[in-house]
Amino acid sequence: MSRILLRGAHVITMAPRRPDAERADVLVDGDRVAGVGEGLDATGAEVVDVTGRIVLPGLVNAHLHTWQTALRGVGADWTLADYLGRMHGAAAGHYRPEDMRIGTLAGALSQLERGTTTLGDWCHNTPTPDHTDAAVDGLRASGIRGVFLHGTPYSAPDAAHPVGEIDRLPGGPLLTFGMAVRGPQLSTPDTAVADFRAAAERGLVVSLHQSGGEPGPGWEAVRDAGLLSPRTNVVHGAGLTGDWLKTLVDAGAGFTSTPENELGQGHGFPLTGQLLRLGAAPSLGTDTDAVTPGDVLSAARIALAHQRGHDHDDHRQATGSFSVTATITAKQALAWATVEGARALGLADRVGRIEPGMQADLVVIEGATANPIASALYASAGDVEAVMIAGRWRKRGHALLGVDLGTVQDQLHESARHLLPRLTG
Repeated sequence: MSRILLRGAHVITMAPRRPDAERADVLVDGDRVAGVGEGLDATGAEVVDVTGRIVLPGLVNAHLHTWQTALRGVGADWTLADYLGRMHGAAAGHYRPEDMRIGTLAGALSQLERGTTTLGDWCHNTPTPDHTDAAVDGLRASGIRGVFLHGTPYSAPDAAHPVGEIDRLPGGPLLTFGMAVRGPQLSTPDTAVADFRAAAERGLVVSLHQSGGEPGPGWEAVRDAGLLSPRTNVVHGAGLTGDWLKTLVDAGAGFTSTPENELGQGHGFPLTGQLLRLGAAPSLGTDTDAVTPGDVLSAARIALAHQRGHDHDDHRQATGSFSVTATITAKQALAWATVEGARALGLADRVGRIEPGMQADLVVIEGATANPIASALYASAGDVEAVMIAGRWRKRGHALLGVDLGTVQDQLHESARHLLPRLTG
């Protein structure tokens, strides 16, 4: 295991009781951060000069249907009804295992390119074990840290999640598993309880969509069974009442907003402000490359601007003038893409912060300014100079390492040629 010393950067640790940004060295020993501070001893370490750069924790995209990557951009003008009808009603059933693999591999590599080191891969097109295995293989081959959230194609509301499919999957240092269930909105109460209980018995994150409808008896059944917990992950959350949001926050549940998708397709408005008022915060995802860009920093900026707009408008209505102070900071938005993402995926003890003992998942960004937090939040893929996962470089000098991109692109294009005609039935 190697020792690497990153020297001279503006470091954004996202750790409590540390400055927003500081001039510091970061020492990596094996797969973990061994130290953060000025003038760290470089004995036995490869020294990498990152003067003038920003080092921050790897970004977390907590919700992406990575299997849809080959159809990137086809749904730019789709509503939610279009997406459900065309992607799930028409195309999903024509996916072959090889389409699942290349979509997942290419999508995960695209995330690495943008500085994402941890991906919540919400995979709900697994009609056969071969489809599941192919998607897992693509995620593993990318080198990203992945939480594979095993889902199912649309099925009857009383169909329990096939947990045996998860039990048989082999994990690894960078790969863990969770359950992407239909959830209380789309399942019978008994089925929702059974799925949540199966996740609890296995210590898995249980993730579900909630969008476009008020909570029903399924939510009440899960709550009454005592199965809401910090391993509950609610995606979108549209339709949840204030009382239900408080119930979920009090239980420690996490929320993942996909703001560009939610605003553009009609899920409902992001829950950012409602969560903040309850002392909670969202994690972020980009949902599907078929509809919106896969850039979690863009999601952070959209969520920030959207909620600030609401807050300014509320202030104007209450006082007759614009607000003179920002209601949410840029650092909070950056936390949604790091700390909160790690928490939502059950990885808060491993990633999301730079401090001794944490996994060495790091991003190096060019162009440090007088405000490193802003430089990080405003960064694009072209600004991401290097990406490290578990102490190993996955991107360096603006190039992904150990990847035959030509072959990946050829396979992705072949998959798109197969799938595109199926979008209309």
